[in-house]
Amino acid sequence: MRGEKMKIAGIVCEYNPFHNGHLYHVQKTRESGASHIVAVMSGNFVQRGDVAIINKFDRAKAAVKAGVDLVIELPVAYSLSTAEVFARGSVYLLDALGCVDELSFGSECGHLESLYAAVQSSISCSRLPELKEMLETGTSYPNALKELISKKYGAAIATLFDGPNNLLAIEYIKAIVLLNSKIRPFTIQRKSAMHDSSVYSGNISSASYIRQCLFEDNDYGELIPIETMDMIRNKKRKGQIANISNLERIILYKLRNMTDSELRTISDIGQGLENRILSAKHSTSYNELLVAIKTKRYPMARIRRILMCAIIGIHKKDLAEPPPYGRILALNERGCDILAEARDKSTIPFATSLAKLADTGEIAKRYTELEARSTDIYSLAVSEIQPAGMDYRAKIGILE
Repeated sequence: MRGEKMKIAGIVCEYNPFHNGHLYHVQKTRESGASHIVAVMSGNFVQRGDVAIINKFDRAKAAVKAGVDLVIELPVAYSLSTAEVFARGSVYLLDALGCVDELSFGSECGHLESLYAAVQSSISCSRLPELKEMLETGTSYPNALKELISKKYGAAIATLFDGPNNLLAIEYIKAIVLLNSKIRPFTIQRKSAMHDSSVYSGNISSASYIRQCLFEDNDYGELIPIETMDMIRNKKRKGQIANISNLERIILYKLRNMTDSELRTISDIGQGLENRILSAKHSTSYNELLVAIKTKRYPMARIRRILMCAIIGIHKKDLAEPPPYGRILALNERGCDILAEARDKSTIPFATSLAKLADTGEIAKRYTELEARSTDIYSLAVSEIQPAGMDYRAKIGILE
């Protein structure tokens, strides 16, 4: 049973891989009074439109060994979505547990009052007719929204949208507001390295810098916990480090066999982007394909996500409903406490077995099919190709 001192904090993450900055975040969340921590984590495909370097089960285990108590998977349809949809799905899962007290996240500004002001400006400006007019002239959505916010609310508020962590923080708070959730936001100022930065300070760096070091065989040992280092070394020895380049021919094959009507159904396709993708079918490499599609209006991350959605088969209609279940990837004894507290409060099923979750409804069945398919594709992204069906055979036990 939940005692008076039990305080459950939620974290939204990708841990690709788990590094010292993540460890700092977990420690600060504990210091804020959290006795239990549950993380919603992207699975084998991440929000920047790429494969995770390590499979979701091992990343989840490393996170638990480093201080997280329970890791729940964000369905692939949501992990390969815009920041807004990514945040909405993640917050929905935490809220659906029915027992999460706060959502802990990093931000460049470190002030909730400023972030709330940005949320209100974002909601207000997203409803203005001027936004649609700007989009029709070829301006990207983020740039158009920021320009309107600057005009209506001032440069100080608009500048908050320049920070990638601020941007996600704003979307988390917005999701809490729109879901009418009782979860309280709690922000920790981002320490040293920026998200996706190629520089680092002390023993803190971005995950993208660590991935770069990994692929270039540069030293990064001081930047990650020993649990992460052991995991990466083990996976590298077994040829199980994933790289998007290993999916190059699959991506090219898929696009060469898709029609414009099929492309139009893919998640995040719009504004005639399917025509630009089709015109790039002649490409002979993944990078050439990206360059051929990219314009000022279509950011590279959006294009990468669309291409991943295309090979997996994620359609716009797959995001019409919120996540129908919570798939448990790893947990410890405190994680069991969280699930016990959620037993009579959760609004959707939470379980370790994908097969059991598939039996909870038609939408759940569709989601499990996408998840299994995405893992089968991911299994081709590693050096030593893995067998199909791994999502159904995964053994998830309680970690010490």
